[in-house]
Amino acid sequence: MPVVPGGDLVPDVLDEAALAAVDHWWRAANYLSVGQIYLQADPLQREPLSSDHVKARLLGHWGTTPGLNFVWSHVNRAIRDRDTEALFVAGPGHGGPAVVANAWLEGAWTEAYPDVDQTEEGMRRLFKQFSFPGGIPSHAAADVPGSIHEGGELGYALVHATGAVFDDPGLVAVCVIGDGEAETGPLAASWHANKFLDAARDGAVLPVLHLNGYKIANPTVLDRMDDDELEQYLRGTGWDPLWVSGPGDGEDATAVHQRMAWALDTALDTIAENQRAAREHAAAHDGDPGDRPRWPVLVLRTPKGWTGPHDVDGQPVAGTWRAHQVPLSEVRSDEGHREQLRAWLESYRASELFGHDGAPTEAVLANRPRDERRMSANPRTNGGLVKKPLRLPDFRSYGVDVPRPGEQMHSPTSVFGDWLRDVMAANPETFRLFGPDEVASNRLQAVFDVTDRQLADGPQDGDSHVQRNGRVMEVLSEHLCQGWLEGYLLTGRHGLFTSYEAFIHIVDSMVNQHAKWLKTTRQLPWRRPLASLNYLLSSHVWRQDHNGFSHQDPGFIDHVVTKKAEITRVYLPPDANTLLSTMDHVLRSEHYVNVVVAGKQQALDYLTVDEAVAHCTRGLGRWAWASNDDDVEPDVVIACAGDIPTQEALAATAILRQRLPELKVRFVNVVDLMRLQPSSEHPHGMPDREFDALFTTDRPVLFAFHGYPTLVHRLTYRRTGHHNLHVRGFIEEGTTTTPFDMVHRNDLDRFRLVMDVIDRVPGLGVRHAGLRQEMADARLAARAHAYETGEDPEEISGFRWDPSL
Repeated sequence: MPVVPGGDLVPDVLDEAALAAVDHWWRAANYLSVGQIYLQADPLQREPLSSDHVKARLLGHWGTTPGLNFVWSHVNRAIRDRDTEALFVAGPGHGGPAVVANAWLEGAWTEAYPDVDQTEEGMRRLFKQFSFPGGIPSHAAADVPGSIHEGGELGYALVHATGAVFDDPGLVAVCVIGDGEAETGPLAASWHANKFLDAARDGAVLPVLHLNGYKIANPTVLDRMDDDELEQYLRGTGWDPLWVSGPGDGEDATAVHQRMAWALDTALDTIAENQRAAREHAAAHDGDPGDRPRWPVLVLRTPKGWTGPHDVDGQPVAGTWRAHQVPLSEVRSDEGHREQLRAWLESYRASELFGHDGAPTEAVLANRPRDERRMSANPRTNGGLVKKPLRLPDFRSYGVDVPRPGEQMHSPTSVFGDWLRDVMAANPETFRLFGPDEVASNRLQAVFDVTDRQLADGPQDGDSHVQRNGRVMEVLSEHLCQGWLEGYLLTGRHGLFTSYEAFIHIVDSMVNQHAKWLKTTRQLPWRRPLASLNYLLSSHVWRQDHNGFSHQDPGFIDHVVTKKAEITRVYLPPDANTLLSTMDHVLRSEHYVNVVVAGKQQALDYLTVDEAVAHCTRGLGRWAWASNDDDVEPDVVIACAGDIPTQEALAATAILRQRLPELKVRFVNVVDLMRLQPSSEHPHGMPDREFDALFTTDRPVLFAFHGYPTLVHRLTYRRTGHHNLHVRGFIEEGTTTTPFDMVHRNDLDRFRLVMDVIDRVPGLGVRHAGLRQEMADARLAARAHAYETGEDPEEISGFRWDPSL
């Protein structure tokens, strides 16, 4: 009987046939993995291994691969025995050879790529394409059937797996976590995911913490912890560890197979019992699943590079950091390395694994699940296959009345929150709201009329809208919010991430990876479109006057627009009705990253619902009521994007039209930022002829912008009149101050904009030097008032558009 840490014996779970099936599959996957790293010809080694059979550039990561194959093989056995619905998340995604090998053995690879079939020639193509020009990447990339997690950037495996099982009670996400990945901050936070799972309504995550001891060149922290300390660490985060290790001295893989089978069965039995108890409790208690259960985690300790070369050139390899990538690096040029590779491949006894035609033998296929039970063919991993359209109420009925533009005020996100409440009510199993403790702060509290914050430990006295079965996912970790949402979207559902604008930067790298995934999957005909990744950023730079400089950063949109044009969209709706129209659009969209920036404070209303729809459909346009250039060329174009820049630009326009009535002003508002680019650069881009007609080619354009001024210049540098464009925006001048002093500090205020017009419209500087000085004095007076009283002058904070203009 195999032994687990502490000396306890566990029973043999696998009979002879089951043991053979698991071991044959594991050996076949290992053989295919080695072949992908090294071979480009003669995949079954019918001839003596020569340098011509070996790739010129040896790329890949062997060290984690046999462990991944080991776990996959055992999960397949459990799926066959239990008819479990499972998906596989490879945290060490650089073990790409493993997930590719298993997808090929299961037949899903050939279903996606018919030319890579289960023949000797198909195997050759499988080997050659790996990490090869014109082939596939070395990770568990979007190209791999069954993958929802590339794993190239470490830290997000467990959070993706958790997002995947929300609202999917029949699913088990088997998540392998490398001990290197376990050192990252996001992964460390992810251990708390069990506090947010509803055992009655959600599926389950089975983490497999794979300790092989080393990263690229260093030992791993968790592996060097003694077993008692690691046990306490995992138990302290709410998991019950089940230990599997080996092979010990004198052991072969058989004992490790038996230990793994026992641990996996014990874990799945625990999951089933937790879910049975929670679902019975929920049925009797209005959906409440009862107390949070403790969930199992497997701790698998096996040597790095298991089954590979023990020593190379006199240096130990297996079980050391040297096994991380390519253990034999000179196979083409070194006959000794070539001989070691031959012996390594022969150790798997390929003749037992593949027939003469190259197809897997029956001994291997005995461990393959049927149809959609194959993890590489689970339709959830191609989320567009199972995605259901959202049921969206007509946002027009939630719009605010606007009898005259710029007269009354509403909180845009509060108005949107009423609609979002009903979106959540209409989609109780396919839509969730994610945010780092900022849903109510961002004025979306109306959603709590129909749902609550999810917390598996339930509410305590004094809590507000906390339940064990809520649909608002709030945790003070942007990484967890982003990862949960990504896992939810990748498996066919919908959601929204709301955050303070400044702190969304925390997930810059995560949005990079998701955008890369979307870009790649657009090029794969078998991948179906996903719901878009949608951000609503509020508490933005111009109204963080109370929190100060640390909370003032509009740069996330700069980051997003560097991604592929067919993927990214940025929207800056200026009022409540344009926000409603924008959010209806983005929630209906597919396969984009949509960033919407909108204020939560009371702001002026400018457009009726119908006008907002037309304006958002255009993406930008002239506001006739704010302009006086009817049927003539303007002297100046005042453009704006964002709610506070729009307010300041309108206030400047009002001053100009009152004080310089002969000046012809064209007022342009931009909602869809990508309209500023040429149509040759972005699908939403405006054709040059239309852009030139609106902005002119030879008149000054003063642009009041929500973010950093350089972004507008980047988007418009190809335009004919770019040399006439002058942009005002955030220039890193922030502090705790008043709203107007914030725009003043960054030269975005109405008085500065009037001064800019005087400076840039030919002839105005000399004729209206007095007005310019008056504007400069007004700026100083406003600051003095703020510093004296702590608030802005009433004539500034109380600005309304004069309908007589």
